[in-house]
Amino acid sequence: MGHEFDSQIAIERSADGRYAAELSAGWVVGGGVNGGYLLAVVGNALRAALPGKPDPIAISAYYLSAATPGPATVSVDVRRDGGSIATAAADLRQGDDTRITALATYGDLGRLGDDVRTTAEEPAMPPPDECVPNTMAPPEVRAIAPLMDRFDMRFHPDHIGWAVGQPSGNGVLSAWFRLVDGREPDPISLLMVVDALPPVTFDLGMPGWAPTLELTAHVRARPAPGWLKVRHATRNMAGGMFEEDCEVWDSTGRLVAQSRQLARQPRG
Repeated sequence: MGHEFDSQIAIERSADGRYAAELSAGWVVGGGVNGGYLLAVVGNALRAALPGKPDPIAISAYYLSAATPGPATVSVDVRRDGGSIATAAADLRQGDDTRITALATYGDLGRLGDDVRTTAEEPAMPPPDECVPNTMAPPEVRAIAPLMDRFDMRFHPDHIGWAVGQPSGNGVLSAWFRLVDGREPDPISLLMVVDALPPVTFDLGMPGWAPTLELTAHVRARPAPGWLKVRHATRNMAGGMFEEDCEVWDSTGRLVAQSRQLARQPRG
């Protein structure tokens, strides 16, 4: 039996360079479908269009309009397919509306090498059983974010004050993460993971949906099975927008993905 996540990012080739998808209502948050989930759908179509290069290495996506559950089409234009690296553009559309336009570099991380070296520090987290599960999120948060039922998140106890009206003001959230259906992480799922936690503005006392304008993700290695550690942080807010930097670490303590996105300030 397949996993829920794979069925929800599934694509079907409908024409040369075009893939049909069905966006799941289970990934709605606030006023639209979660941007990380949409990026995984786009990433799956890119993978299908680039045989022999299954892994996203870098992808930059611009979110033009809010997606809704239902049919969608991903159009892929391969710009260059070299020996080890390929670059392609992709658009996700619903009807006449373009939801996302993206440019991506793909390859085979197994062939390119799996040696990750970094000066970044792995987040120090208590064991998952000593962290705060997302199932304890306030009802008003669960109501606007049914996607929270798709995964198991265990928040660092120091980063959950926003849930009881006591945000730290530091602009940092970290949590253990895994999908509830038992699916192990892979490079495509990491495109979703970098946008799975609540907006880091929650820790600034600013709850609410924060629509993504642009998101760039770098996948550094294929993740090992097991829990992921995810850390989001922000330092700047200007013009009603903020940046959100994400790091994803696998169960062996390797940095396997990074991202930065620009999002609109929540409006409450």
